[in-house]
Amino acid sequence: MKTVSVIIPTYNRDFFIKLTLESFVIQNYPNMLEIIVIDNNSTDNTLAVVKELSEKYPIIKYFEEPRQGVHYARNSAIKYAKGEVLYYTDDDMIAEPDLLTNLVQTFELNDKIAVVSGRVLPKWDIHPPDWVLKYCLNSYLSLNLDETPLIISDQMINIFSCHEAILKEAIIKAGGFNPENTKGEWIGDGETGLSIKLLDLGYLQAYNGLSVINHIIPKSRMTQSYINKRFANQANCDSFTIYRAANGLSNSKLFNNILNNFIAVLYKSLATPWHFIRAKDNWRITMAQAFYHKNRIAYDIKLITRHQMRNLVLRDNWIDQT
Repeated sequence: MKTVSVIIPTYNRDFFIKLTLESFVIQNYPNMLEIIVIDNNSTDNTLAVVKELSEKYPIIKYFEEPRQGVHYARNSAIKYAKGEVLYYTDDDMIAEPDLLTNLVQTFELNDKIAVVSGRVLPKWDIHPPDWVLKYCLNSYLSLNLDETPLIISDQMINIFSCHEAILKEAIIKAGGFNPENTKGEWIGDGETGLSIKLLDLGYLQAYNGLSVINHIIPKSRMTQSYINKRFANQANCDSFTIYRAANGLSNSKLFNNILNNFIAVLYKSLATPWHFIRAKDNWRITMAQAFYHKNRIAYDIKLITRHQMRNLVLRDNWIDQT
């Protein structure tokens, strides 16, 4: 069985990171070599929490990444990790004990599989509002409820960095994670971009529905403001992906995208109060879509006006930046 390094970037979640680490030290996978915590400038008690746990469980290792940005944390961990497989998760996750056993064995099914994911279930902080249950049991909250036992594909499938195992040799060839949340600003397409680069290299992706992790959903994420922000961030991600896919877009095509998104903003902005007046709860998603199209406009304007931004989007290798 392949050796595994578990990698957990963290930023100011001292309580949640404790729960995450405690769920991983009891994994039943025999070849888990280490649990690497990458502290991305936390100012709370993260260091003390991790230090206390590492004294009890030497398998836990602590490193710092001073450059703010989760892609810096994820990519810098590669140079510390000793495993053949790098398993990435977040600092607000609780793993089932057989998570790694079910996940890593998937690599043995095809030697072209480079990345494997599984189910991401919600662990609610409070009982969620009805509209969250109706509209958000999906990527809006980084959830994947698909119970399909196995998918192997040469196309994009839902893979989130909160539950993602990657061959170390493959992630190095692909140039690591693209940027995403950097100093509070969502710049790029993160694990989506990495998946695209892996597929372009001829690798396969896989999904194992038997491998389960639980995502802690706090009250703050069950709000309209959070969903608006989530859609706005996705807009930046999509503009980044579209520009890369075309290896750059002409200013005329970017202007055309801006016009189309401007029309969409107007439509969604008018539709939102109409749905609200009619007491239809889909006004919440319509409002969020307005934020999406607004951010698509802002991002494409940056691509037109900033040469440095265009170069950033087209960069492939982010490991060398660590």
